[in-house]
Amino acid sequence: MAVVAPPWFEIPPAGYGGIESVVADLVNGLVQRGHEVTLVGAGRNRTRASRFVSAFEVPPSERLGLAIPEVLEAAAVADALRDVDVDLVHDHSLAGPLLACGRAAPTLVTVHGPATGEMGDYYRRLGSAVSLVAISAAQRRLNPGLNWAGTVHNATNVASFPFEARKDDYVLWLGRFCWDKGAHLAISAARAAGLRLVLAGKCSEPGERRYFARQVEPALGPDVEYVGEADAGLKRHLLAHARALVFPIQWEEPFGMVMIEALACGTPVVATARGSVPEIVVHGETGLVVDEVADLPGALRSVSDIDPVACRRHCAQRFDLDVMASGYERVYRQLLSGPTPRGRTAAPRAERDGRAAAVHRAAGAPVP
Repeated sequence: MAVVAPPWFEIPPAGYGGIESVVADLVNGLVQRGHEVTLVGAGRNRTRASRFVSAFEVPPSERLGLAIPEVLEAAAVADALRDVDVDLVHDHSLAGPLLACGRAAPTLVTVHGPATGEMGDYYRRLGSAVSLVAISAAQRRLNPGLNWAGTVHNATNVASFPFEARKDDYVLWLGRFCWDKGAHLAISAARAAGLRLVLAGKCSEPGERRYFARQVEPALGPDVEYVGEADAGLKRHLLAHARALVFPIQWEEPFGMVMIEALACGTPVVATARGSVPEIVVHGETGLVVDEVADLPGALRSVSDIDPVACRRHCAQRFDLDVMASGYERVYRQLLSGPTPRGRTAAPRAERDGRAAAVHRAAGAPVP
């Protein structure tokens, strides 16, 4: 099979790059389960993929969001797969799904961002040429009419995160500096609770810098510290020792990776009940979920009652890599065993049956 990553960061990323982290973990999990994976991405390959195609020698991170890097990577995908027989293409990029009609293998697209507005229109126009996977039930509910093939939560390598039962005196906000992520709300809530706050996150794009200058920098002080963008090591240290992760999300975010990373460290999450939050945080067991921002200070004061062991256990049971890989394998088997969507050239029935059987064998499942 082929897996297509976005072109913006290496796989896995050194720092920021939630989608790239998920892609890296999924590729490694699939290889471990017996699949041969061709990975298309940017920069160096630091996964276990059996074949890697680099669309860019250096990831074009400074051009994040521009169209041409996406289009160039899509062209690299077309070239890389032109003479390669793959059972299925699992695409995590934006422009890549436009190639789906021109190939015999089915295309599965994980919707990592909004499924409404213009993005919803995009996925709707792709129609049955691609099958979509939601990363939360909350995401899927916002646009149920799309061609959804399943729902698979994101996951993380729980074993790679240190567990710490004894916490320090600070709460942590970790993310990208923008209004929707609510760093300014975290500052207000921590101060109202009388707790020290540590801020860590991405602040490189113009909009992020403007938000930081207006909403965050004037509020810094002895009780609110900004430590910059955290790499993998610093992120783990901060998460493991924090009293809680504060997650005052202000939009219907499909999935918040930082929440499961905190739980993996045994750190409870205090969050507003938006998007995927109620699917990830068990209120009263792995954190506290509030309906109103005004309730955040009280939740931060009482979060020490949450058991760190329960947080780690819940994350391992629900959001570890094996759970995600198994979920995607179920969707792969469904696609390879089902009818060919309109808009794609059908492979011979015997070939499709053989591909489905290969996925069943790799997954250790009975071949139907």
